[in-house]
This record gives sequence, structure tokens and C-alpha cells, in this order.
Amino acid sequence: MEVQVAPLRAWDDFFPGSDRFARPDFKDISKWNNRVVNNLLYYQTNYLMVAAAVVSIVGFLSPLNMLIGGTVVVLVFLGFVWVSHNKDILRRLKKQYPTTFVVVIMLSSYFLISYLGDVMVFMFGITLPLLLMFVHASLRLRNIKNKLENKMEGIGLKKTPMGIILDALEQQEDGINKLADYISKVKE
Repeated sequence: MEVQVAPLRAWDDFFPGSDRFARPDFKDISKWNNRVVNNLLYYQTNYLMVAAAVVSIVGFLSPLNMLIGGTVVVLVFLGFVWVSHNKDILRRLKKQYPTTFVVVIMLSSYFLISYLGDVMVFMFGITLPLLLMFVHASLRLRNIKNKLENKMEGIGLKKTPMGIILDALEQQEDGINKLADYISKVKE
């Protein structure tokens, strides 16, 4: 299936008034994870724009260090994904504790970048955009359009870059399970 870029959501939908934001239920981790994953899928182009702005500013101030930092993070991410696909115990850990998996990737990247160069580039150019995405995705309540778009991607009607990344992190359920859930809800 061909990869499609998700549309840029209206900024008043992306960052509306405080009535569309709420603290996640920290006691129900699966519900919080579901909110984060769905918001990452729905607002992925907006997140890309925000991240591109931050990366551009940091890249302008320190281009070589930003290139090195970005390369290190991508290589560490690909290495961890490859290892976790080949080792069952790591695959289970990644699926059960996705945040821990991402933190391990970021810490590994941090230590490699601190060895190679400028840590501030890592903090502002790589970690800050990821943190902004995570905070927004955690706090932003979903709407009907968000839920519908995510169902379409979940059942395989659309494939987007964020969907591919989340699949690599094993944060999306199998398309068949989502299709079955969707069909059962429609029947009700």
C-alpha cells in the first residue's frame, strides 16, 4: 500500500482553547497510551511542522552538530527496532513498556551524542520536539474526526509515516483486530 501524508490539521483544531485539553488518567495507562497514539496519528503533520521549526532553528545555529545528532538518533532507533524484532524478550518488553523503549533509545542517543559532540543540540534539537509532541498528544482530547481518521488508518485504508513508526514500535494493534472491533461497534 502506498504511503500517504496526513493532511495538515487546522491550527485552531490543533491548539484550541483549554476546553479541549485534559490531564490523562495516569491510573489507566492503556487509555493514556491509546490517546497518545491516536493523537500522534491524527496530528502527525502538525507535529512535523512544529518539529521542523525547532530543528531548523537549532540546525541554523549548529548545523554540523544537528546533522550528527539526527543521524545518531535515527541509527540508534533503527538498531533498537531491528534487535527487538529479532529477540522475543525485547519484542515483549517493547510492546508492554513503549515509553521505556523510547527512553532507552533517547538515553543511548544522548550518551553517543555526548561522546561525539554537543549535548545541547540533542536537548533542544531532538528532545524538545519529541517532548512537545508527547505532551500535546497526552493532553489533547480526541474528537469524532480524529477517531474516524484513526479507524481508517487502523483498518488499513490509509498508511502514513507516523503509522509506520508506530508499527515499528508495535504500538498499533493488528489491522484485523481493529477491523473486528470497528465492525462490532457499527453493528451496535
